[in-house]
Amino acid sequence: MISNNERMRIRRQMQRRINEVVAERRRARQLEVPAEPAAQPLDPAAEPDTSHLTPA
Repeated sequence: MISNNERMRIRRQMQRRINEVVAERRRARQLEVPAEPAAQPLDPAAEPDTSHLTPA
C-alpha cells in the first residue's frame, strides 16, 4: 500500500518530468523557427525603396 506522502512525492516527480519535457520541446521549437525564413511573413513596407537606383 502506498502512503499519501509517497503518492504526493510520485505525483510531484511526474509533474516535474512533464514540465521538463514541455520546456525542452518549447526550446527546440524556438530554435527551429529562425531556420525557416518562409515561416516569417514578409512586410513590403520594411523593404527600402530602390526604384530611384534603376537606370532610365
